Amino acid sequence: MTTRRKFLQTAGVGAMAAPLATPAIAQSTITWRMQTYAGAALAEHVAKPAIDMFNKIAGDRMQIELYYADQLVPTGELFRAMQRGTIDAVQSDDDSMASPTEVTVFGGYFPFGCRYSLDVPVLFNDYGLDEIWKEEYAKVGVQHISAGSWDPCHFATKDPIRSLADLEGKRVFTFPTAGRFLSQFGVVPVSLPWEDIEVAVQTGELDGIAWSGITEDYTVGWADVTNYFLTNNISGAWIGHFFANQGRWDELPEDLKTLFKVCCEQSHYYRQHWYWGGEARLRTEGTKLELTTIPDAEWEKVEQAAEVFWDEIAAESETKAKVVQIFKDYNKTMREAGRPYRYGVT
Repeated sequence: MTTRRKFLQTAGVGAMAAPLATPAIAQSTITWRMQTYAGAALAEHVAKPAIDMFNKIAGDRMQIELYYADQLVPTGELFRAMQRGTIDAVQSDDDSMASPTEVTVFGGYFPFGCRYSLDVPVLFNDYGLDEIWKEEYAKVGVQHISAGSWDPCHFATKDPIRSLADLEGKRVFTFPTAGRFLSQFGVVPVSLPWEDIEVAVQTGELDGIAWSGITEDYTVGWADVTNYFLTNNISGAWIGHFFANQGRWDELPEDLKTLFKVCCEQSHYYRQHWYWGGEARLRTEGTKLELTTIPDAEWEKVEQAAEVFWDEIAAESETKAKVVQIFKDYNKTMREAGRPYRYGVT
């Protein structure tokens, strides 16, 4: 692993640091550098289409150079780099980029906060989370632009997981908050650069991954180094965002701000159907991963533990308590609404 990282930092630095190709631009063109949490294969779906669209429409007025995971700075330093202005914009969840806000714990996969991908835009647009996020990021000099949903959080592992006991001692790459929650079931969370994960599974440094759904497992190559996919998930949708340095955002004319927002929303829409269809198709037609399931009666212990976890988070601050209450109110409404919003869950 150390040798591979040194190679990427030295011999491969030219290739790693090169941004996506952009058209020749005039001296007056506004230029931004944006880094996504996603590696190259995943970014082809979750980031590049939106930036390509923006650059095509903006033309000589503005161009955004897109960089992939860890190319300019490690993912865990994305927030600080954006806050300083080293990077102008970021696509990430709050958790992964180590955001110093009261809402960071809810980014990525907040255990059982969402059952389906549509929950995320409803929570932000109709239940007040967008306003809270914007207020929190305004305090630290960052513009929160837009939130959207990604895929659910499942385990992809080398050995089968058919009971909670099978999780004991498993070294798993996952998000900080998800790892904090899963550790009570014996999971050992491991933090590594995104590009190193495939090799880490091959070498035995990792036993598995709890970072995505099955669509990403196939897209980024993790399905080639793992054998099993657990159909139980701890969240039905990852919560991710687009952010910008506040000063650079304020410098933009209103029409370019609007254009960027529209492109972000198009990105969210694309992921809605790409992930939703991909999860079902690869479960039924995929040939690389065998599906396993922990029985509902046993998995209910995990869901009950999430309720305790929510209350622990709520006790940490007034803002966190407010967000947790929104999650509780929303999920109560969904349960009471019944099918197709919620069923088969407590």
